[in-house]
Amino acid sequence: MLRLDQIKLTLQDDESLLKDKILKILSISESDLLHYEIYKKNIDARHQCILFVYSVDVEVKDEEAILKKKWKNIRKSPKQEYNYPEQGIIEMKHRPVVVGFGPAGMFAALALARNGYKPRIFEQGKQVEQRIKDVQKFVETGELDESSNIQFGEGGAGTFSDGKLTARTKDLRVQKIYEELINHGAPHEILTDAYPHIGSDRLIEVVANMRKTIIALGGTFHFSSKVDALISVNDRITGIEVNHQIIDADVVVLALGNSARDSFVKFHKQGLAMESKPYAIGVRIEHTQESIDKALYHEYYNHESLHAASYRLTHQHNGLGIYTFCMCPGGEVVAATSRRGHVVVNGMSDYARDNVNANSAILVQVNEEDYGEGVFAGMEFQEKLERKAFELGGSNYKAPAQRVGNFLQVPVQGEEIKPSYPLGVNYIDLHSLLPEKVCMGLREGLLAFARKNEAFKNTNAVLTGVETRSSSPVRILREKETLQSCSIRNVYPVGEGSGYSGGITSSAIDGLKGAEAIIEKFSSPDEIESK
Repeated sequence: MLRLDQIKLTLQDDESLLKDKILKILSISESDLLHYEIYKKNIDARHQCILFVYSVDVEVKDEEAILKKKWKNIRKSPKQEYNYPEQGIIEMKHRPVVVGFGPAGMFAALALARNGYKPRIFEQGKQVEQRIKDVQKFVETGELDESSNIQFGEGGAGTFSDGKLTARTKDLRVQKIYEELINHGAPHEILTDAYPHIGSDRLIEVVANMRKTIIALGGTFHFSSKVDALISVNDRITGIEVNHQIIDADVVVLALGNSARDSFVKFHKQGLAMESKPYAIGVRIEHTQESIDKALYHEYYNHESLHAASYRLTHQHNGLGIYTFCMCPGGEVVAATSRRGHVVVNGMSDYARDNVNANSAILVQVNEEDYGEGVFAGMEFQEKLERKAFELGGSNYKAPAQRVGNFLQVPVQGEEIKPSYPLGVNYIDLHSLLPEKVCMGLREGLLAFARKNEAFKNTNAVLTGVETRSSSPVRILREKETLQSCSIRNVYPVGEGSGYSGGITSSAIDGLKGAEAIIEKFSSPDEIESK
């Protein structure tokens, strides 16, 4: 199989023209072309003439003859098939436990189930169908369920995002993850889109279907089941305590979300080694999606072949990193708190990405210089800002907000943006909420981004705070080779909450890695206990 890169079509070209392009590039006849399939499709909007750029895998009669010519953008396809590892020989007496059913927990549990281990999954939140109702109730009434919300529940925080599958890695597991998602209801184009997404509305179905598959393979789920304790003897896990019951376990996969603050504290007291880690905080910025489309697609902004445009912007100021994160085209700013008396914002889009506004986080890096030393100093810094955001919001979980022009102290002008945060906003001076360093970073970032993206010149754009949950403020220490906790044997910390990933795809990869480590070490007996 050959891979052909940089095959370009215009907006007016039909995709069927790829075949003619392939024949011309390879200088072969139609009878020499056995098969071709799109590997990746991207949009090049850097110039006035917008192009679709393809990488295509091609099967031909005489592959070696073409490779000998060493033509540019033609190579042997590196595409390989993912396979689970061989099972280990250590007997597993009790079914493996997976704590948390976000992306890392989902793929760890699915891999274990597909290999006969019949995992038990414990999730402090509710099934995704009920979770949707709890989130909607919060939006309508301001009544927050602290165990079932945008952060907690089946599917994890990623379920209420955009289903972005950004993967800046060539890890073979990415293909496996995408295939599993498609098998469970995700759109097929995630395999080929350069920037794939599922959409929060379709993720709900995918998550529920993955649960059903795991159950069919012998796994069991325990919702509204918060793990209170890790039980170990001689620094080796022997079980967990949940809902006042002891569950025996030879292996525990810890797939906590980055908002599992009380679990971090409890497990640390129980001997789980952790450390503080840097992260980033900031606000959400909203523009109209049309203005983003115009900034990137120019006069073609409403062309039927183009999907809602997105951006990713970065800036460095005196060594300080400022960047956009989790950009949600045609989406909304959501109420993402998991604690009463706290306000947190995040972003979400459905599959169609057809809402009026686009939003993205603008984040500024923070570290121990900002919040002090101590394992939980960064976490406490988050909580302080979230409580302050609640106070400044005024009432009933309104979010503090400010127009860009007012924040920058320049004239407010341009298209007016209506905030999409569903519980309402209270306009304040965000300098009274955010630390001076973060305000300075936001100012420098906004000015730099306006030079890169025309939409950012609109000083009527809305900033809504506070975004604090971009990544985990702690890291659960694990061995590099075995992926086991450094302090409690046979505990496998994985995913975003453990401090080893950020986003759906990287978390799913890390969950798979944890499952692989277990499979390689332990056997899966045919009659593993079913209780």
